[in-house]
Amino acid sequence: MKQKIYEGKAKIIFTGPQQGTLIQYFKDDATAFNAKKFDVLDGKGEINNLISEFIMNKIKEKGIPTHFLERINSREQLILDCKIIPLEVVIRNIAAGSICSRLGVKSGLKFKEPLIEFYYKNDNLGDPIVNDSHISLLEWSTHTELKQVKVFALEVNNMLSRYFLKVGISFIDLISEFG
Repeated sequence: MKQKIYEGKAKIIFTGPQQGTLIQYFKDDATAFNAKKFDVLDGKGEINNLISEFIMNKIKEKGIPTHFLERINSREQLILDCKIIPLEVVIRNIAAGSICSRLGVKSGLKFKEPLIEFYYKNDNLGDPIVNDSHISLLEWSTHTELKQVKVFALEVNNMLSRYFLKVGISFIDLISEFG
């Protein structure tokens, strides 16, 4: 019997069938502005599951490790259990959203190179922006891990930017998490 371990804004994590695995369930909940805006969109979880499977397989093809093992059904994936680094890694290719209001940057500005930002993953604090020094001194990640996180995040961003450009979609930004 599955036991709920964690529930977030978009997913629920359950115990997995084998040690070292978990089941990730995709919800229909849609949130924005750190869950200040909320709605339920029928079928969103199923679509997110398919998109996630597709992207994770593309990432694996490039030799980048992921937590994804397999899609179980229309809403669930079997994933590896891992200890997360408590950071949201944001790669920005084009200015949009919070960076515009926070820094007065014009929406739509294309950055010369991808901009990397880190946010401490803590909803109670509003996921505050942090830098390499915070991450290291608060021991959320080692220098070596952080360097690898940056390499992987940029590789995934470059791969997905090229892929989406081929089908006529601008790749504005990417939020990744690592463990």
